[in-house]
Amino acid sequence: MQAIPSFLRHSVTRNYLLLTLACTALIHTPAQAQVDVGKSSMMRQLVPAETLENSATQQYQELLQQAKAKGALADSNNAQLQRLRSIAQRLIPHAVQWNPRASQWRWEVNLIGSKQINAFCMPGGKIAFYTGIIDQLKLTDDEIAMIMGHEMAHALREHSREQLAKNQATSLGISLGAQLLGLGDIGSTAARLGGQLLSLKFSRSDESDADLVGLELAARAGYNPQASVSLWRKMGEATGQSGVSFLSTHPTGPNRIRELEDNVPRVTGLFEQARKR
Repeated sequence: MQAIPSFLRHSVTRNYLLLTLACTALIHTPAQAQVDVGKSSMMRQLVPAETLENSATQQYQELLQQAKAKGALADSNNAQLQRLRSIAQRLIPHAVQWNPRASQWRWEVNLIGSKQINAFCMPGGKIAFYTGIIDQLKLTDDEIAMIMGHEMAHALREHSREQLAKNQATSLGISLGAQLLGLGDIGSTAARLGGQLLSLKFSRSDESDADLVGLELAARAGYNPQASVSLWRKMGEATGQSGVSFLSTHPTGPNRIRELEDNVPRVTGLFEQARKR
């Protein structure tokens, strides 16, 4: 085989490197969002993200230890857990679009045996589902993806961080102007506040935000966006349309379903593209 001339070899190498860099830039360029949720509140900056994520990780591990002690923590061979982790593997690559920090998170997915209709994702990507929500609602993979996307969206949009900052600002009586000059007591109490994460209630705007971001996450991962509507209809039937909700923060009802129906067409193209890959 004839040797490639030095000048040509260097040219080919340079072009290859340029192409590789271009492809890498393209891969890491955030995709344009199809749902309209606006920017996250700057209030969240008053609680250090890393501190809160560390607190969440600690609380998550304590919860898993308690579940394991009761024989309620699914092992890695559990079929339902494998199903959840498979769905998560498809959703997680699209998380960075909504929060660059997500690329540094050590994502975890676990399953806890309980009749509770419950699921959550804590700051830092710590996900848990309860068997009750899967069994009682007889969830399809598409519907699980909608729940998981919704919970991931709360973490990605840092709703917990924002709510904790607001709570602390109110309870401590610190003015926003003073907080912007330094974290003060808010920074020092962030770790302690981590204990409130599982009982934290989000606002209606946060819930709507998570619905839409979760819808897009799932669609980009190749899950049918129509499942968002069937999911919340099932949730309504399970709770008697009374507003009772899992995690005490997820109201059901016609308004929620109507908003999802309005946004399904916005992400249908993403779903169809993903299904072709």
